Amino acid sequence: MRIGILGTGNLAAALGEGWARAGHEVVVGGRSPDRAQGLAERLGRGVRAASPREVVAGRDAVLLAVSWEGVEEMLRSAGADEGLLAGVPLIDPTNAVEHGVGVLLTGPGESFAGRIARLAPGAHVVKAFHLFPAGQWTGSGGGDGAAVTVAMCGDDPAALEVVGELVRDVGGVPAVLGGLDRARQVEEAAGFVIGLAFGGHDPNSAIPRVPSPVAARTRE
Repeated sequence: MRIGILGTGNLAAALGEGWARAGHEVVVGGRSPDRAQGLAERLGRGVRAASPREVVAGRDAVLLAVSWEGVEEMLRSAGADEGLLAGVPLIDPTNAVEHGVGVLLTGPGESFAGRIARLAPGAHVVKAFHLFPAGQWTGSGGGDGAAVTVAMCGDDPAALEVVGELVRDVGGVPAVLGGLDRARQVEEAAGFVIGLAFGGHDPNSAIPRVPSPVAARTRE
């Protein structure tokens, strides 16, 4: 696939590396052309740098890998308000939370994914990749090597299928929880994890290990 990445930080680098390794065509861009060029050169495998508008043009999917504060500016730079992302799966991995606390900074009942959908009319927004640090996708995340589940929300079945394939390409297991109306729920889950981690607690110990019904039936 032809993948565009808006952003040049750790998550952009981690997923860009994984997707390029899987054989996808990857283009990166951000506020700094120099940083985008540096990232492209570091990733290799044919990854190239471009302006934000070029990054989203003709792509099969676009990753919005910027901090939540920079989302509106980046989408404007990419021409999202002009409809340049219409029909494109737009992956939202952002966490609009208070640093170190995990409290959502969106309004009551509002999801940040929903806000992105309004800023990018016609885009098929998929919430995904927001629960794990970038190191998870580079092998340095500190896990035991087992595949992790990537919770996803979105309204367009075709976009969910595309993003699901990209999840599998970096070693994850896609799990569609529902439409974009459930995005706030998974964003709250990230806030819960962040709050525990910054409070010095292991989030894994706060979540019960409940076997899925399918797994339970398989063992019977």
